[in-house]
Amino acid sequence: MPAQIRLTVNGEPREVTSGTTLAEVVAQLSAAPSGVAAAVNEAVVPRSAWSATTLADADRVEILTAVQGG
Repeated sequence: MPAQIRLTVNGEPREVTSGTTLAEVVAQLSAAPSGVAAAVNEAVVPRSAWSATTLADADRVEILTAVQGG
């Protein structure tokens, strides 16, 4: 059975399987990746690197969605 790691995602604790990528976490939390930005440990990760960014125990992930308004 794969090991579990603990993350903080948008300030909330979350457990995921070891080897989970940033792209997988974003997909779990956002219906459409358009207009979404993500950071790991306060460093913005370009969308092109999400699938190659493997998360580690105690990482802090922030997922932000752009909102139109005026």
